[in-house]
Amino acid sequence: MSQVPGTPSPPWHKDPALRLLVLGSLLNGLAFFATLPFMTLYLSDISRLSEAEIGLIVGSVALISAFGGTVGGVLADKFGGVRLIQGGLLLNVASYTALAVTRDLGLIVLLVCLLGVGRLLTEPAMKKLLSLGATGSGQMVFRIRYVTLCLGATVGPLGGAVLYGIAAWMIFVAPAVIFCVYSVLVLLNAGTLRELEVPAGQEEKQDGWRTALRDSLLLKVVAAGFVLFLVFSQFESILPLYIKEVRGSSAVGYFSVLLAVNAALGIAMQWPAERLSRRLSQQHLALLGCAAFAVAAILFRGLETNVLLLYLGVVFWTVGEAVLFPMPDTVIHTITPDSRKGAYFGLAETRYLGFFIGPAVGGALLAVSSSLYFGLMAVTIFGTWLLLRDRRLYIGHDAVEKAGKDVHAAGTGGDDAEREAARTAES
Repeated sequence: MSQVPGTPSPPWHKDPALRLLVLGSLLNGLAFFATLPFMTLYLSDISRLSEAEIGLIVGSVALISAFGGTVGGVLADKFGGVRLIQGGLLLNVASYTALAVTRDLGLIVLLVCLLGVGRLLTEPAMKKLLSLGATGSGQMVFRIRYVTLCLGATVGPLGGAVLYGIAAWMIFVAPAVIFCVYSVLVLLNAGTLRELEVPAGQEEKQDGWRTALRDSLLLKVVAAGFVLFLVFSQFESILPLYIKEVRGSSAVGYFSVLLAVNAALGIAMQWPAERLSRRLSQQHLALLGCAAFAVAAILFRGLETNVLLLYLGVVFWTVGEAVLFPMPDTVIHTITPDSRKGAYFGLAETRYLGFFIGPAVGGALLAVSSSLYFGLMAVTIFGTWLLLRDRRLYIGHDAVEKAGKDVHAAGTGGDDAEREAARTAES
């Protein structure tokens, strides 16, 4: 369904299709975080692989889904998001079940890689259907999706720790059951979900992925997401090293509390952030989020002075996270025509590469100087704002195309068309 920016969104929980998709995001988060944090321990227990080799194997899940996201998105546009979700869920069930019973290292490595394939099939397709089901800006739907990820990241590891304590292989049983149950729910509600998709015969004839690669607005969003994740990745990778450097053996206790505070605030702040988004322009909202991250980085640096600055910093960090994290998806929701949402959301998965490059860059900077590290992170995050401040990102696909045609038709009058697009964005 076409989206009209500014149209008020009905409550997502009153839409059966959106309820099912949000439930899927929650279950996916629970399954993912119940397994992946313990995968390194599992591989260490059953093999003699080095730390680097284990990291490469576990990291392949996200790498495959990031690089293959465009493929998954294009397939979702071609064959339908529901089919892709069903295929990805079945692959996940088979992969997790096989991981629970096999002890062959080569097969385990292959199965871990298949988990990445399962994600590239389901993630772009689920975002596509969420976007098609949402109305207006889609802000609340994607904020709710972010909340489900926070819940998964909080509850999932607790369940995984209990299962791993009983028997290491049981961390694969829970995800297999979760995905099996959800695949049944999707099968029973396939008709409702298919009603969200573009009717047959209305698809555009152009290649989705080529169009996506040529779309300068989409590439700006992807770059903004990459910068955001590059900075955000520091929280769970390099910041603990800095805390250990300053506080020694007590670092684990400090960081555990920090994670708990971040998870709780991340959920609680979504509703204030959504209300704030109604009062501020999206450009100002992005600037606010970047400023919050920058303040947090400066406060983290003050840990050597007072430990309270660490916890004050996580408050600002979580404000930035709550404001910025849903923005790339909501922008893609706004600028993308219905027939290409799969390809666009799929290409946007490449922004998660920031999670892999970030720790390497952050570690190298911290080794040089703590002040240099936190200072550069505080400055770098504003790259997200610079990329998201383009007003065309918030006026909707139809308005962008119209402005582009006006520029082409008017020739030297293109500035007037651009000013008209800007006025549309502000209104």
